[in-house]
Order: sequence, then C-alpha cells, then structure tokens
Amino acid sequence: MLICDICTQEVHSENDMKSHLLLAHMEQDACCPFCPLAGLSYDELNFHIHAAHEDILEVWSEDEQNTSEGIIDNSAGRRALQDSDTRDHEALIADKPRLSVPSQPNENNLQNNLNNECPQFSRIHCLSTSKSSSVAQPTNTIIDLTAGAACSEPSVYDVDSVREICDNTNFDVQSQSVTPPPSCDMDFVPECPFCCEVKASLEELECHVKTEHADLLGTPTKDDCRQYECPLCTLVCANSQILEEHVNLHLEESSCDEGASAKTSTDQNLARQLQEEEDHQRRAEESQREKEEFQKLQQLFGLDNSGGYKQQSLHNMERAVGRGRMQPMEFHLHRAQMMESLATGVDDGRTKTSGVIEALTRYYRNAAHEVTRVWLCSNLDHFSNSSGDKGWGCGFRNFQMLLSSLLLNDAYHNCLQACRSIPCIPKIQSMIEDAWKEGFDPQGASHFNGKLQGTKAWIGACEIYCLLTSLQLKCRIIDFHQPSSSSGTHPLLFDWVLKYYASEGPVVGKVVCTTKLPIYLQHQGHSRTIVGIEERKNNTFCLLIFDPGCSSENMQKLLKQNVDGAALKGLRKFVGSLKHKQYQIVAVDGTLSPEGKAVRLQDSKVFRAERIP
Repeated sequence: MLICDICTQEVHSENDMKSHLLLAHMEQDACCPFCPLAGLSYDELNFHIHAAHEDILEVWSEDEQNTSEGIIDNSAGRRALQDSDTRDHEALIADKPRLSVPSQPNENNLQNNLNNECPQFSRIHCLSTSKSSSVAQPTNTIIDLTAGAACSEPSVYDVDSVREICDNTNFDVQSQSVTPPPSCDMDFVPECPFCCEVKASLEELECHVKTEHADLLGTPTKDDCRQYECPLCTLVCANSQILEEHVNLHLEESSCDEGASAKTSTDQNLARQLQEEEDHQRRAEESQREKEEFQKLQQLFGLDNSGGYKQQSLHNMERAVGRGRMQPMEFHLHRAQMMESLATGVDDGRTKTSGVIEALTRYYRNAAHEVTRVWLCSNLDHFSNSSGDKGWGCGFRNFQMLLSSLLLNDAYHNCLQACRSIPCIPKIQSMIEDAWKEGFDPQGASHFNGKLQGTKAWIGACEIYCLLTSLQLKCRIIDFHQPSSSSGTHPLLFDWVLKYYASEGPVVGKVVCTTKLPIYLQHQGHSRTIVGIEERKNNTFCLLIFDPGCSSENMQKLLKQNVDGAALKGLRKFVGSLKHKQYQIVAVDGTLSPEGKAVRLQDSKVFRAERIP
C-alpha cells in the first residue's frame, strides 16, 4: 500500500498514485500566477484572471504586438498601464454601488493561509461576478477577501483604499508582477499552478505561464467550452493536455495488466506442462506395471514361451544330477524313456499307481467303523505329477485318471478305438488342439492362440469337456458358481455327488462299488478327481479325492494290507475343506452318436454350463 503525502489516502500501486495526484491534487490545486490566490479549480482560476487581472492581460497583448513589430517602449507602456489601471478602477467605482458579496470558499481558505504567511498580502482585490443563473447582468464590486478569519463577509473599500492596496503591494505593471514589500516573508516559492514547475523568480514564472500555458489564460470561447471526455472511463477533463496525461495513465495500467496476464498465462502453461509430464510418467509406470503383471500371469499359466514338458523334464533332471539326487546313468535312462514316450505318444507310466480302488474297498469292509456307507467309482489308476509337468500338469493328469477308468469299462470301447492306451501329456495337448480344429470351443482356442504343445499352459473344465466330446463321450459341466451356505462352503456339491453315485439302484451293504466313472473337479488354480463319497455316523459326508499332487510313493502306501485311517487323510475332504468361491465338475454319462456329437459341437461355440444353485 502507498500513502499520499498530501491527503494521506492509501492506494494500491504506483499507477493508482499517479492517477490520484493528477485527479485529486494537480487538477484541483491551481494558483493565480499574478497574485498569491490559490486553491481554485481551472474554471475558477480562469474566471479570476480575466476578472481581476484583465488589465495585465491587455498589456500582454500590447506587449506581444510591439514585440512582433520590433518597437518596445518600457516607460511608455508602464505609464499607459498605470493610467489604464486608474481609469478602470474609477469607472468601476462610479458605475456601480458598493455591494457586499460573499466570497467563494476557496478564496477564503487561501486568504486565511496568506494572512498567516505575509501580512502585507492580506488584502487582495478582485472582481467577483455572481454565478447565479437568475442574474442577467454580472455585478462588479470591489471586495476584501481577507478581512480576517473571524469575519464571515468581506469589507467594502472605496477607490482610495484600492489605490492604497495597489501602492502597498508594489504592483509593477510593466513587469506584470506583484512585488512584496521588504518586510514580507521571502520563503515564498514561485511554482507554476498548471505543471507545478518551480521557477527562480516571479518574473520567470510569469514568462513561463505566458509562453507555456497561454491557452489556459485566453478568454473562453464556445470552442473552448467543449468537454474533453476520456474514451476509456468517461472522465471529463479540463483540456486536451490533461486528457492526454489521463489516457496515458490508462495505457500504463493496461500494459501492467497485460504483463500480469502474460505472466499468468506463462504460469498456466508451465503448470499444464508439468501436469502433462506427470501424467505421461504415470501412464508409463502403469504400462510397465501392467506389462510385468501380464508376464507374471503368462509365466503362471505357462504361456511365457519358456518351453513345455520336454524342456522342463530335461532341466529338472539336470538339476537333480547337479545336486547329487540322481546318478548320471539314471539320468540317461530316464531321458531315453522320456524320448521314447514322446515319440510314441504313450505315457511312460513312471507316475502311475494301480489298484487303489480295490485297496479302499478292503479297508472299508474291514475297518472304518465311523463310516456308515461309502460309494466308490469304477476302477482307475492314479497319475501324479512328474518333473516335466510339476506346477501346471494337474489337468492332464486328471484326464489320464478319467481315461484309465474309461479304458477299463467295456461300454466305452467303441468310442476309444483311436486311444487304446494312456497318452502322454504332449499327446493330450495335441488331442485338444485337434478338437479346436474341429470347431469345439472357439473362444478357448482363441485364448490359447490355438496352441498347447511346447507350452506349460494350464487346462480346465472346458478343455476336458471339449476333448471328451470330440471322443464321442457324453458329458456335462456343472458350475457351482457360489457358496451354498452362510459359512462359504458348498453342501450342494456334496448332495450332487451323492445323487450321482447313488443313482444306480438300491443300496446293499456298507461298501457300494458302482460302475460310475470318476468326476473331474476344477477350482481356481488346481484340479482333482472325485472317486467316491462317505456317509458317516454323524450324518455328514466326506468326498474321496485323488490329487495329482500326491506322489506315487504316498499312493502306494494305500496298497498295504494293514492300512489305517491316517493313510486316507490325504484323500478325505469334508464340507468345511472345500471353501473356494467356485467349483466346476465334469461328469461322463454315456456316449454320443455322430449326430449328437455335431449338436454338441455347435453348442460348444457358446458354453452354457448347468449352474447350481
């Protein structure tokens, strides 16, 4: 904030201070160049000069004319001016009666200040014209503007008093100046009332006013009465010069505003640029993070092009040799068996365990007193994961279990003419690719880009369904898409499995060996095979499940004669053990005719699983 030194008004900027000084002080604080009268507006000052100093203006006119002709007579001019002054005053006194007219407030204020500064200048005579529009003729009177601060109206003087005032003030007509007497205070500073320029003497001030501001001293005409209105703020100025200065102030403010606007625009551009750079960096980081997550998913599902069953088998056997868990001779033997299996397309059987269902039948007949009844599927072999498919081959191993049961069932011999032995995992991958080529599950084929061989891609219930259907086997997909109890379990899944195995007829005995095939069970991240279900004395049920993750060594423990319930702990799954959000099962129930296979082929383009609940 800036404070005006004259009136102590607060303004906000230098431009506002310039406007304030020009409008509040410079335009409203003019003083007479011929006498100490001050505090007038331009109109009042112009009127005062033409009324009180008309004789001086006439002398100026004559002086200018003589100067242009080259004839200047100072003494004659002085006498002519003195005679003219005397005649004018006598004529005014004789022409009008003496009236007492209230002076203007500005003149009173000025004179009060002059009384304190210089007593000799306490009386100033001027001609006052009434400003009332109701008076047709102006009334000229000789008045005393400075009769004293206590007097509210000026005193009236006669001609002798006027002459005495003029003599005491040492009025020099030739020089057109008022010379103060020697007793006057000489601290008076001659300053131009129009431009505030300070001069060394009153003579220089008069010459300056006459030469620089002659247009302000002339007699007003009709043309001079026109208003100088600012085109920007409609302010009316006294003359063109003031208007020009006022407009310049507007232009300076406008340039400052443009500078501020340009700075603001620059700041906005910088902020926008920084925001764009930040957004670009964030998008790049998100893209990199998505890429890394996608690579992790590809690696998790075996789609990272890191090789398939063969490459993983060789790599794991080499690591086993390096760590001393396998002899070099054993390495070469296993490698030769693997290469033969890949060449023939038949599984080498190193992870197969046969006779587990017969062992379970003996156990339930001789022990398991907590079990009321148990239903078992038809015979099958257990296949566990090997070093070549560990971590991703559970779906293929479950298909091998299901296929082993089908091959042992005479009802399905005709459908399995082209598959009379258990295929190895690369062969199963090739069989699924052939099913896609026939037109089964185009969405699944697109997901795997139509290729499984040479990859570690996981397969699920849809791929098992397509493969079995392509072999003309009638199967179903049942989707338990959400838990069927408040505890997050799936009791309806147990009910469905019980109905599936108990659908053959009346139950006889504690152990029911059915001709039903095992059930493929899929959940997020893993798959297993359901081979039976227990009904216990506490009216609860327990599924019997073969897990490919269980090693062949552990499965062979079930083949012992004196097996106990602890050995079955890995097979039993109670209702509280299955708490995944979603489960899917694939159950084989008969064969398909060529026409039925074509219908299933068409239906597989959009899978519609049976949903429970």
